[in-house]
Amino acid sequence: MNDRSKLPPRIPVPPPATCRNRRRRGRTIGLLGGSFNPAHAGHRHISLWALRRLGLDEVWWLVSPQNPLKPVAGMAPFAKRLKDAAAMARHPRIRVSGLEAALGTTHTAETLKRLRRRRPRDRFVWLMGADNLAQVDQWRDWQQIFDTTAVAVFARPSYCLRALAGKAARRFAKARLPERAGRLLPRHGLPAWVFLGGPLNPLSATAIRAARGPRRSGRAGTSKRKTGAGATAKG
Repeated sequence: MNDRSKLPPRIPVPPPATCRNRRRRGRTIGLLGGSFNPAHAGHRHISLWALRRLGLDEVWWLVSPQNPLKPVAGMAPFAKRLKDAAAMARHPRIRVSGLEAALGTTHTAETLKRLRRRRPRDRFVWLMGADNLAQVDQWRDWQQIFDTTAVAVFARPSYCLRALAGKAARRFAKARLPERAGRLLPRHGLPAWVFLGGPLNPLSATAIRAARGPRRSGRAGTSKRKTGAGATAKG
């Protein structure tokens, strides 16, 4: 499978807010976390969709050094995943970041907590696919994520019904905004989340690695990492 497969019809993205306005009110930033092993056109599709539907100023790809929910075996080196993600992003409002490595965090709730302390004027929206909503209750301090950060969930083939019937969706059912209110999400009172439909992209990093075969899937790590629930599990 070609990981640069054609995207669905081009998604028009509105221009960012002016620099003067951003300085006064801070920026609205979407955070897409994951292993990005590898980054692919589906990640870019979700990011462009988020910029448009949520009215974000930027989307940051938070490349995880090592997801506690995923095995070290088959994980490409962190530096390679960062480099490949930057090549895939190719958009002035999508930034690829090794923030978790700099902060020394591996769990989403802690990453978000530290990020809010560092950038108190900015507003963040956690972006994830429906596949992650279906199992986010396995993450460490997952309810804290919803209580402190706006969440946008994007439809993915074969996961939507399971995700919306899952524990997290039921626990925060009263906090769900209608899809048409997506642009209100970044500044809405918390908890708040929205489920966004739209053109579906079937690409997954798992399928891409399988198509490439073991030789091109990345070297296994030489050290074992402690596992635990709550990592950025997308990608």
